[in-house]
Amino acid sequence: MKIGNLEVGGYAALAPMAGVADRAMREICIDLGAGYTVGELTSAKGVSRNDKKSAALLFCGEKERPFASQLFGSDPVSMAEAAKYAEQLAPDFIDINMGCPAPKVSGHGGGSALMKDLNLAGKIIEAVVNAVSIPVTVKMRTGWDKDSICAPELSRIAEKCGASAVTVHGRTKQQMYAPGVNTDVIRQVKESVKIPVIANGDITDFLSAKKMKELTGCDYLLVGRGAMGNPFVFSEINAGFSGEKIPVFSLEERLDMLRRQVRLMVEYKGERTAMLESRKHASWYIKGMRGAASMRRMCGEITTFSDIERIIEKALEVSEKM
Repeated sequence: MKIGNLEVGGYAALAPMAGVADRAMREICIDLGAGYTVGELTSAKGVSRNDKKSAALLFCGEKERPFASQLFGSDPVSMAEAAKYAEQLAPDFIDINMGCPAPKVSGHGGGSALMKDLNLAGKIIEAVVNAVSIPVTVKMRTGWDKDSICAPELSRIAEKCGASAVTVHGRTKQQMYAPGVNTDVIRQVKESVKIPVIANGDITDFLSAKKMKELTGCDYLLVGRGAMGNPFVFSEINAGFSGEKIPVFSLEERLDMLRRQVRLMVEYKGERTAMLESRKHASWYIKGMRGAASMRRMCGEITTFSDIERIIEKALEVSEKM
């Protein structure tokens, strides 16, 4: 697939997930076959006000490419300024978020709130496209609620304003992450535009990826929660679509990947921050493993890297006894 002039390999990419898909996770997912990664949601207003935390989210390491900087906001001017700033950090493309359902984003007119004002959404897309020389994509939901499905219309606006691709999460803002992905709307988007359409929502393995592609006719896939504790999902999806044997990763390989991810987190964030954030990642990695219930408490008490090693030892020990 091509996003503007950028050639993207594989069949699926890592979705942006605030507080989850950090630099360490993005690097690992690229190594395991993700076609590209998207940075954590960044406030355009924060960037324009020289907020250091916002600017730091736009950093792109060479091992996480192809990489997109993702911006949100409700003002075309600040969005354009933030896009210019982001471009200086050399991302491969800019992604505009028009799908985030979080109150702290949509409650201030950004994210999915823009699906209630398509005129403003179009102005933002046009401003960002005109501000940078790299491709611009737009991520959206199917609509604000079931009575205002507008993804096909917003996608046509995005294409007209110069966007190189659109990503559609098959839920409304009101659904949040409740069960039920509307593949019909994603198919309608695909039929509405000529630019690539990337489908997102409940993709957790090759079978769900295959079903999404068959039902929507999409050009590409975006994996979010399905990659939490399971970055191997990209290798599985790529193998399945390539007609190769889907790899099976051993317990040892999965635990080694947890160890590697936490080590990278320590390198990039320092041990204190990394340990606190690793609690959720460790819980996701052990989910479904034998003895997971008894190890969940251990994950919630992680304070040093040695705690990670103890969890790994415990997991292997429980497995050997089964």
